[in-house]
Amino acid sequence: MALTIGVDIGGTKVAAGVVDDDGRIVEQLLRPTPATDPEQVAETIAEAVRELSKGREIEAVGLGAAGFVDETRSMVRFAPNLAWREEPLRKKVSDLVGLPVVVENDANAMAWGEARFGAGRGESHLVCVTVGTGIGGGIVFDGSLYRGRWGMGAELGHMQVVPEGRLCGCTNLGCWEQYASGNALVAEARTIAEADPARAAILLEIAGGTPDQIEGQEVTEAARRGDPAALAAFSSLAEWLAQGLNDLAAILDPSCFVLGGGVSRASDLWIDQVRAAFARNLTGHGHRPLADIRLAELGASAGLVGAADLARRR
Repeated sequence: MALTIGVDIGGTKVAAGVVDDDGRIVEQLLRPTPATDPEQVAETIAEAVRELSKGREIEAVGLGAAGFVDETRSMVRFAPNLAWREEPLRKKVSDLVGLPVVVENDANAMAWGEARFGAGRGESHLVCVTVGTGIGGGIVFDGSLYRGRWGMGAELGHMQVVPEGRLCGCTNLGCWEQYASGNALVAEARTIAEADPARAAILLEIAGGTPDQIEGQEVTEAARRGDPAALAAFSSLAEWLAQGLNDLAAILDPSCFVLGGGVSRASDLWIDQVRAAFARNLTGHGHRPLADIRLAELGASAGLVGAADLARRR
C-alpha cells in the first residue's frame, strides 16, 4: 500500500495527514500556522511530515497552499493570508524532509479530493465551489485538474457578476464572492435588519439587539426558527450562487457541481433553491442535460486528501 502525506496550509492552521491509495487518512495532526514567517511555515510543515513519517515508508508529500501557485507546482507567487511572495515552497520543504514534494492551490487540491474520493467520484467533468468566507474553486476537465497556462486558473470567486458592484478584497468591484459567500450572507442579513427591524425580530434577539452583532451562526439559527430576514438572506445567497453556476455551466458544461465550504453546513436552508434557480435560468434549459449539484462529502479533509493523491500522481 503506497502512502503519501497531504498537508493543507491555511492562514491559521497546518493540517497534515498520511493518506493511503484509497484516500483514507491513516493518521492526522494539526499545527498552528506561523503566518508571518515563511521560514517557520516551511519548518512547521517539515516537522509535521517528519512526525507522520516515523515507522512508515512515505512516497511523496503534497502541499495544498492558500495562494497563487505557479505552473510548475513549485512556487507560491502570492498568498493573501501568509507572508509568501515568490516563495520556493517545494524546494524548501523537499530539502528539509528529503522527499519529493508537489505544491498545489488548496482549492484545487480540495476539488481533486472530491473528484477522486468524494461527491465527484466517477465524474470526468466537474466544478468544485467552496462557499466560505469567500468563494474558492477547482475544475476537473476530462479527468485532469485544470490549472490554466500559469497555474492560477479557477479563481471562481473573482468572476465579475455586477459591473461597478461591491468592492472586493481583491480590489476589483462586483466579484461573485461579494454576493454569494458567507460574508455576503451576513452583509445581507445586517442590511435587512437595519432597514426593517420588525422583519428581523428573531435574528436581532439572537444577536443581542444590534445588526452589527449579526454573524453567520446567528443567521443560520434565526432562519431555522423562521425569521423572515434570515430566510431572505439565504434566498439571496441561493440566487447569486445559482447565477454563478449558470455562468460556469455556459462556459465549461460540467456534468456535476460539488459545493463545499463552511456555508454548506447550512445547506438545508439553500440547496433546493440553488438547484431550482439553476434549472430555471440555465442557458438552453430544456434542450440540454442538467448538471447535478451535489454537496461535498470529505469536509475539511478534502484538501489534505487531494494534495496527497496529487503527490502520488506526480
